[in-house]
Amino acid sequence: MTEFVAPARTVLTAKEPAIEVRGVSKRYGRYPVLDNVSFQVLPGEVYALAGPNGAGKTTIIRIITGLSYPTAGKMLLCGKDVHTGGSQVRRALGAVVEAPAAFYPHMTGKENLQAHAKLAGGFGYGTDLRETLKLDENRIREVLTLVELLRMQDRIVKEYSLGQRQRLGLAAAILTNPRVLVLDEPTSGLDPLGINLVHRVLSNMAASGTAVILSTHHLREVSQYAHRVGILSSGKLLDEVDLGARSTAFRFRVDDAPRAAAALSTQPFVTRSFARSPYVIAHLDSELRAPEAIRALAVEGIRMFEANPDHFDLYEYYRERVEREF
Repeated sequence: MTEFVAPARTVLTAKEPAIEVRGVSKRYGRYPVLDNVSFQVLPGEVYALAGPNGAGKTTIIRIITGLSYPTAGKMLLCGKDVHTGGSQVRRALGAVVEAPAAFYPHMTGKENLQAHAKLAGGFGYGTDLRETLKLDENRIREVLTLVELLRMQDRIVKEYSLGQRQRLGLAAAILTNPRVLVLDEPTSGLDPLGINLVHRVLSNMAASGTAVILSTHHLREVSQYAHRVGILSSGKLLDEVDLGARSTAFRFRVDDAPRAAAALSTQPFVTRSFARSPYVIAHLDSELRAPEAIRALAVEGIRMFEANPDHFDLYEYYRERVEREF
C-alpha cells in the first residue's frame, strides 16, 4: 500500500452548491437534536463534520441522504430537495450511513456489488444488456482495486473483518461515480493503513469533482485533506473552520504586535491579522506573500525578530471550542 500524501487544496471557484443545508432543525418529541443548522458543500470540496457523541452528526447525515425528515428547514442536493426530488436526486448520491454498511452475508463481495449495480440501474445507460453488464463488471473491478479488496472479491462477506466490510461499503458508495458522497464515520474500526487508504480515495473523489461530506473523530488525519470542518455541539453548528485559509497563516515576532496587526490589516493580500503578543498573526491570500508582509512591516518601522508559518492544530482548536460551550 502506498503512503497517503494529501494533494494540495485547490482554490474552489464559485459554483452551485452540491449540498445545501438550509436552517435544518430536528426534534424527537420534545427533545431537540438539531437547531437551525445551515452550511454548504461545493463540488470538489471535502467537508468534515466533527463533534462529541450526541452532537447530531448522524442525524444530519440521515437528513442529507433522505433517510430522515427535518422538523424545519430544507435539504438540497444539486439544487433539488432530497425529500421531494425522487430518483433523479438520489441517483447523484453515494452514501454509507451508520457504518459498517449492511450486505448480504452469504454472498461474495463481488456479488454484493453486482446487486448494488443492478439496484442502481447499471452503468450502461442507452446500451444493450451485454454492454451494460460489461461496464458494470469493469467498474466493480475498478472500485474493488481502489479499496484493496480485489483478492477478497470471491469470499463471502460473512468472512470479512470489520475493516474489510468498511472498505466494501466505501466501494459500494463510490460505485456509481456519485456527484455527492456522504459517509458516516468511514474510518471507524480501521487500522492506520485502512484510514490512510480511505483518506486517499476520498481525496481523489473530491479532486474529480465530487462533493464529499463525512462525520469523523479523526481530526488530525482529516485536517490533511479536508477543505472545511463544521464543529457541532448540542445540535448547533458552533463554527466552520476553513483549513485552506489556515494553511496560509504566518506568525511574526515583532516589537509592537498591536501596531503590526494594524499595519498588516491595510495590505490587500492580508485577509485577517491580529495581535498575540509578542507575535502578530497574519492570514495571507497566498503563502508566497510572506516576503511582502515582511516588507510592509519594515516600511512602518516595526522591528521583526522571527517569521514562521503559524501551524494550525485542528484538534486543539476543536477541543477548546467545544469545551467553551460547557
